[in-house]
Amino acid sequence: METLQKITLIFTIIGAINWGLIGFFNFNLVESLFTSSSPIPNIIYAIVGICGLINIGLLFAKFGENEK
Repeated sequence: METLQKITLIFTIIGAINWGLIGFFNFNLVESLFTSSSPIPNIIYAIVGICGLINIGLLFAKFGENEK
């Protein structure tokens, strides 16, 4: 489960960076890499959203639970 959370955290960070670029510079990195007529940006947004939902579990995880 730890590997899945690390992967989803990476996607969530990428999404946060994209939102930061939109907010500060009005530049959408995802749509600049892929054409807006393509379904790929929507798929990327959906993956980042699902990863964000999975990472909610990190808020409720007990830190150090698996440490010896």
